[in-house]
Amino acid sequence: MKRVEGHKHLFREDSGAIVNTDTAEYLQYVKLRAEKKKQREEIDQIKTDISEIKSLLMEIINGPR
Repeated sequence: MKRVEGHKHLFREDSGAIVNTDTAEYLQYVKLRAEKKKQREEIDQIKTDISEIKSLLMEIINGPR
């Protein structure tokens, strides 16, 4: 592998692919991705809860279906 000029952690393989060897940056990326996934799951759960509350309120107002 040859170092990409001007970049400390980037290397070019013989196939032409660029490889990033900065493990700290990778771990930060993985952590950020996990946090975003957790936030998305929480938002989805809140949407489900709101939908259930709305349904229950409609049932209170209109009587059982």
